[in-house]
Amino acid sequence: MAQKPSIPKGTRDFSPIEMARRDYIFETITEQFRLFGFHRIETPAMENLSTLMGKYGDEGDKLLFKILNSGDFLKGVSDESLLERNIPRLNNALCEKGLRYDLTVPFARYVVQHRSDLQMPFKRFQIQPVWRADRPQKGRYREFYQCDADIVGSDSLFNETDLLQLIDTVFSRLNIRVAIKINNRKVLSGIAEVLGCPDRLVDITVAIDKIDKIGLEAVNAELKEKGLSDSQIEKLRPILTLDGDNSAKMAKMEEVLAASETGMLGINELKFVTESFDALGHTATLDLDFSLARGLNYYTGTIIEVKALDVEIGSITGGGRYDNLTGVFGMPGLSGVGISFGADRIYDVLNALDLFPSSLSGGAKVLFVNFGEKEAMHSLRVIKRLRENGISAQLYPDSSKMKKQMGYANAEKTPYVAIIGESECENNTVNLKNMQTGEQKELTVDMLIEELR
Repeated sequence: MAQKPSIPKGTRDFSPIEMARRDYIFETITEQFRLFGFHRIETPAMENLSTLMGKYGDEGDKLLFKILNSGDFLKGVSDESLLERNIPRLNNALCEKGLRYDLTVPFARYVVQHRSDLQMPFKRFQIQPVWRADRPQKGRYREFYQCDADIVGSDSLFNETDLLQLIDTVFSRLNIRVAIKINNRKVLSGIAEVLGCPDRLVDITVAIDKIDKIGLEAVNAELKEKGLSDSQIEKLRPILTLDGDNSAKMAKMEEVLAASETGMLGINELKFVTESFDALGHTATLDLDFSLARGLNYYTGTIIEVKALDVEIGSITGGGRYDNLTGVFGMPGLSGVGISFGADRIYDVLNALDLFPSSLSGGAKVLFVNFGEKEAMHSLRVIKRLRENGISAQLYPDSSKMKKQMGYANAEKTPYVAIIGESECENNTVNLKNMQTGEQKELTVDMLIEELR
């Protein structure tokens, strides 16, 4: 017996019901992107390696999928080089292109390449797959989708407010209760300053970012390993154990950071963003979290992370403000702010909470039974009318036994079955059966359209 074909590890097939559910997520997000004035772009699946390499650090470079040059890719490579097995050097000789690792670097390349055609500020969204040569494990894939929205070419903090509203609206539409956690990179820099170790910013933030996972004492132990003194760690403790509402947290941090100009600038930015968001009203919980430090090497201002309140899962959306998106491509100083929705984790949340609409079958709304050529042609005319009115409909292609056709409708979870026999042809009517209740109605075509709407 022939062995069944398979797919590469870390990739997935999606069934019709899974695709219907994924489309529901993508369409909900896309609808809101457009409502908020974002323009959709797409970039190629592959980029020149010169565009990708060096943008993600040494570890990121190792996770890039590289594409062999077309034709005789060994041309110009000596036998000695092959025997040397110097992989980085061979990669440079054999590969000029690679699959995109994320949507951010291709977007930066796009902005620089098309700068003269873009109206600033430029609001872009992008929903496309990315690839990483990572070790596959639960929740981590080699191919997955990112849903990004960015506003570049403007320093205004109203952009942050706009993105917070976008996040709130998307999760309201999906019926997911979320907490939006917010911080500012300048506040983190201010904390390092008041501790007397501004050069240890990365060490401090990498440690405190783990507080929810490993607890305060383990964080303190890690800080000590990194060289912070007992007095510095003790000075940090009240910052990490702040409680009360956002106003109380903000007031306490103002006291702590009073001597840091950078820290106070971050506090003022946070005040503006949180107060303007609150003034507009929102469904999501807004939580000031001064331990939040995602993307530290990338973000320069606001930092955003979204957590589902009713499911134990990691971040389902994240983002923040960056001041030099295009600097690596020779266009310094272009500020922007962006977010990325985690479609796969959002899917898992909706699945765990059973929040997908029951109507997401992915198939037709109504199946017409096939009694033979004459009845089938009459049905096709009615189906054409339904489709013209935006109602999905199909004809069972073979004049099989009724039991088989009804079984197909059940298996496809088709909500309605339409029956057009000899008498219905004569009367120009349709017998419509509700597959859930079993109720049947004889309707004219106009009445059928209204019923199915």
